[in-house]
Amino acid sequence: MDRIEQQCVEKGMRMTDQRRVVARVLSQATDHPDVEELYRRAAAVDPHISLATVYRTVRLFEEAGVVERHDFGDGRSRYEQAGEDHHDHLINIKSGEVIEFFDEEIEKLKTALAEKLGYKLVGHKLELYGVPLDDK
Repeated sequence: MDRIEQQCVEKGMRMTDQRRVVARVLSQATDHPDVEELYRRAAAVDPHISLATVYRTVRLFEEAGVVERHDFGDGRSRYEQAGEDHHDHLINIKSGEVIEFFDEEIEKLKTALAEKLGYKLVGHKLELYGVPLDDK
């Protein structure tokens, strides 16, 4: 059983065969696919799965907190497995490539900034947008 499916079971969610397929596809993703790409991958496993089923399943998984939705400025919601390993994103606006990164110094700066403004940081999301330096 993959991690997303396990989390769904732990939350008491009923896991149909098609939900298991979507969970498996999301768990195996090394990128940040949108629903249409998830559908293509799921349909390769189960040709009877519908786009509507994938949409409903992803929404259900998001509401349960087992996947996270991102909007990287390209007009499509992208998804990744929710995890305990915090990371930020750098998006190449020309290619659409999404690079995950973690930087301890940035984390300390965000916490210090919140404290300076009189807040305790309880969560955040950082997305950087750029183009490669060698791109002319």
